[in-house]
Amino acid sequence: MAEAFFNIAKIPELRKRIVFTLLALGLYRIGVFVPTPGISADAVKKIISSGTVFDIFNMFSGGALENFSVFALGIMPYISSSIIFQLLGVAVPAIERLQKEGELGRKKITQYTRYGTVLLSLIQGFGISYGLRSQGAAFTDIPVWQYYLTTMLTLTAGTCFLMWLGEQITERGIGNGISLIIFGGIVTRIPIGFRDAWGLKEQFGGFFGFLLLLGFIFLVISAIIFFERSHRRIPVQYAKRVIGNKLYGGQATHLPLKINSAGVIPPIFASSLLAFPATIAQFVQTGPLQAISGFLMTSWVHMTLYAGLIIFFAYFYTAVSFNPQDVSENMKKHGGFIPGIRPGKTTAEHIDAILTKITLGGALYLAAICILPEFLTQKMGIPSSLAYTFGGTSLLIAVGVAMDTLSQIEAHLLSRHYEGFLGSKVGGRFRGRRG
Repeated sequence: MAEAFFNIAKIPELRKRIVFTLLALGLYRIGVFVPTPGISADAVKKIISSGTVFDIFNMFSGGALENFSVFALGIMPYISSSIIFQLLGVAVPAIERLQKEGELGRKKITQYTRYGTVLLSLIQGFGISYGLRSQGAAFTDIPVWQYYLTTMLTLTAGTCFLMWLGEQITERGIGNGISLIIFGGIVTRIPIGFRDAWGLKEQFGGFFGFLLLLGFIFLVISAIIFFERSHRRIPVQYAKRVIGNKLYGGQATHLPLKINSAGVIPPIFASSLLAFPATIAQFVQTGPLQAISGFLMTSWVHMTLYAGLIIFFAYFYTAVSFNPQDVSENMKKHGGFIPGIRPGKTTAEHIDAILTKITLGGALYLAAICILPEFLTQKMGIPSSLAYTFGGTSLLIAVGVAMDTLSQIEAHLLSRHYEGFLGSKVGGRFRGRRG
């Protein structure tokens, strides 16, 4: 491991990319503490409570929302806009054609995604500013129109800057910039989580209980790594073709289908959908809405609905993002086939049947990881701040982004004939990238 880090310093390009990424993330963390004018940060901290959609936004913004900084909206509007256009690619033929036009179509969709980000930021900025003003968090000596305009423009500018910063990290740094920005906000909570765990060590049986807690966290992270890297390999055979005087093809390969093809999208959708009634009920004090919100936040009801929505969105997003028919047509076009399966429609049905089966395992794994913090909080009395730091969506994102970034660093090392982080005993490759 130490030798791998020394090898990083020997590659100028990789060294510059890592330094640029660290500086960009440092700039993002500085902006988290730059306040938005016209809002009382202390009042915002009191309003943000567990069970509201603001609590979810605060987690992904790295604490920027509770400080109500210029980055209070975080990068979520950009992610939401990207998901919207990905879903529109299934329903709108024009967007679907752009997705199939290669680099030119990708640039067009990226441009539309940016416009959508600005629009969503303005809408969310108005909604949050309206809610905070109704709760008395805004300074009363500022005219209403000036308060709304300033807050909306400030929050939108902050999100646009994060969007630009993420694209710069992707282009000039290492890893996916948007994911690393979310990662940077999540990992800042880890030291606080360890501090809370150490402060509660007597509740777990002293120092030995603290070590058991660390062991449990290690097991959860190991399970996430195992499932995120697990996939089902479908054998694919390519027929031999004679082009001129040369013989091409004839090789055997495989089609990898990930167990968790949907990533962290299902937990984000499910948690946002369940938290929305509680957030509206906080601002609109009506009897029926309060009753519905209270029922949904009941322990067993909330966990059951949460798990059910995660499973539903796992199947839904997998169906949207992966089209077996397109895969079958591409295989047929290049002379590929699955042994024992007829090309065309039969191949698409075979791939879809396998994907349906393995997605169930991925959906159950996501549901188990995301319900774990609530189980620890309600059944074992562990504080929610500690449980959600080392479990749930935040840990899924942190581990997933760390693995992807490590894979890119590994690729740079191996392309220049340096050993990777796993060394030569396992072939000098990051196991998640084999095949």
